Amino acid sequence: MDGKTCVVTGANAGIGKATATGLAKLGARVIMVCRDRGRGEAARDEVARESGSDRVELRLGDLAALADVRRLASDLAEEDRIDVLLNNAAIMPRGRETSADGHELQFAVNHLAPFLLTTSLLDRLKASAPARVVTVASNAHRKGVIDFDDLDAERGYDSRLVYCTTKLMNVLFTRELARRLEGTGVTANCLHPGVISTTLLRQYFPPLGPFAFLTNLFFKSPEDGAKTSIWAATASELADVSGRYLSDEAIAEAEPRGRDDAVAKRLWDVSEELCGRVG
Repeated sequence: MDGKTCVVTGANAGIGKATATGLAKLGARVIMVCRDRGRGEAARDEVARESGSDRVELRLGDLAALADVRRLASDLAEEDRIDVLLNNAAIMPRGRETSADGHELQFAVNHLAPFLLTTSLLDRLKASAPARVVTVASNAHRKGVIDFDDLDAERGYDSRLVYCTTKLMNVLFTRELARRLEGTGVTANCLHPGVISTTLLRQYFPPLGPFAFLTNLFFKSPEDGAKTSIWAATASELADVSGRYLSDEAIAEAEPRGRDDAVAKRLWDVSEELCGRVG
């Protein structure tokens, strides 16, 4: 990965930080996108120290605000090249919250933000070809249900179901993006990182109380969870693979609802309307 630039969102903790560390160890210049300056600087210093790299940088961006995603994209578009854009950031609050733009927060951060960031950087990615877009989805997409009449989940809110739905959106976004990128030298794939012992996992399950430590025994570490992300970003055997769902460092198969081209196109069109004109 010498000479390559990789952008990783949600890089201050968990899989994102482990992914940034792994890419830096392979020689890539890594741009870590984080929301909070203090946590971001601490994470950047840790990644630089663990990887032994002096090419680890921090960019701030609040993915819950479309205006800030546009600002971040404009900043990143000034880079000489972007070889890998790795959409890793995701949230799952326990109750319904809204973004700065009035959207349900998971829909905003887990789907609209990577949609807007990626599409805003398409020109830079194409100019850097061969390049890759990697989006961290989840096998939770199999339980997702997209209601185009209630994308902001205003009726009967269930945080875990909304999370599953946003992961289904990640899979469908990847599929439509890959179709639109055919012949450009830019590939787009998504992945299931495994069930990881992170803060997000502890939010996904009911409170475990004194048994919370069991998550460390039975679920993957962030480092193990980052392996498929790093493989998707670097593996030579994936150079011409696009529009696929990956798991355990192998090509897998998304659920049928994640392979519905008509829904994928409709989601793209609706997302474009919500985000404004994109590249």
